[in-house]
Amino acid sequence: MTATAARTAPGVVDVVALGESMVTFLPSRPGRLADVPSFDRAIGGAESNVACVLAAAGHSARWVSRVGADGFGDHLVAAVGAYGVDTAAVGRDPDRPTGVYFRTAGDRATDAHEVAYYRAGSAASAMTAENLDMDAVRAGRVLHLSGITAALSADCLRLMRELTAPRPGRPPVSFDVNFRPGLWRAAGGPGILLDLARRADIVFVGTDEAREAWGVTGGPEAIRALLPEPGVLVVKEGARGATAFERTPTDGPAPGRPTASGPFRATVPQPGPPAGAAPAAEGPGPAAGPRPGLPADAAPAAAGTAPFVHPATPSPPAGAEPATCSVPATCFVPALVVDVAAAVGAGDAFAAGFLSATLRGLPVRDRLRHGHLMAAAVLTVPGDLAVPPARDHADRLAALDDSAWGRLRLGPGWTDAAARGDEEVRTP
Repeated sequence: MTATAARTAPGVVDVVALGESMVTFLPSRPGRLADVPSFDRAIGGAESNVACVLAAAGHSARWVSRVGADGFGDHLVAAVGAYGVDTAAVGRDPDRPTGVYFRTAGDRATDAHEVAYYRAGSAASAMTAENLDMDAVRAGRVLHLSGITAALSADCLRLMRELTAPRPGRPPVSFDVNFRPGLWRAAGGPGILLDLARRADIVFVGTDEAREAWGVTGGPEAIRALLPEPGVLVVKEGARGATAFERTPTDGPAPGRPTASGPFRATVPQPGPPAGAAPAAEGPGPAAGPRPGLPADAAPAAAGTAPFVHPATPSPPAGAEPATCSVPATCFVPALVVDVAAAVGAGDAFAAGFLSATLRGLPVRDRLRHGHLMAAAVLTVPGDLAVPPARDHADRLAALDDSAWGRLRLGPGWTDAAARGDEEVRTP
């Protein structure tokens, strides 16, 4: 039997993220896993990545999961908590281990990339509504989930269906499809993900995922036709950009929508806290200094600091596209040009940036731009997490006109003013 999580009366936070996190081992040099002599320890998990980015950006965030009663579990809880994430509702399982995985230095998109997961039978795979603090899970302005959790076990799938079921007072659900074919050992995974996405209020999905999972090849509009139910659907097209489809209150719910929450609003409603719980204050702006647990020299960029821009590339690349928005129905925003160190974690950071701007009630174009900016921060570092730009810095970049947005060139260190010092940079 698993240990039962202690029941609490948690305060309301901006975002609750539920899912498995693992200890990640990053190679000390490029090469096959068979040839790499040593690895550096880090953390990785789609949902906890979102929570960490949001907390580092000044929001209140909670991560809910289960880890083993082992040293790796200790490390995960401490490392996620160091970003400012509330980890009080993370349960410990005395009978199951914390998941770990190893990966090579290459991009996941290449054939040479290797990942070795050791997560079967992990503590998180045994998550249920009975062994989690469900008051803590539901005490968020947004509940963020991903399709990875549904693939871990039958228990986790039942939990996901419970959390996305229509019921009065259910918090708005954000769902990242995160289709991982290797996790779905039995047939039916794509259909399960489609059903869960149709229950959600905000959905993130890539065109590559939609093609592989559902056979949809007609671009964002075809994916929207398959998923008319979510109030907000964000379709990611890799280096090209992202498109958001948004239904307004006057549109009414989509026919057959299974949720009870109705169309999603840009400004997320604040649910009532559990009995006896004091509501948390509105998420603060970015801290003046570094977040606990981050390196001392990794403070967010100062307000008004120019981004790192390569002076040799002052004009947009050939074929660069401007933003095209038919507000509030459809909006496309092109991705930024970035010197990519590793692509791991970029999708999670994009979701965090979009949710951050949504919580602040920003227009859909700016929500997409904040997603691109958060993704750019992670793309320029080798791990799953990076220091995000300070909020006013990101706001300034998100407010650029289309021409200036297209001229941005972001490289390593662009979010860190201290590391650049007096380096000369060019601002569009």
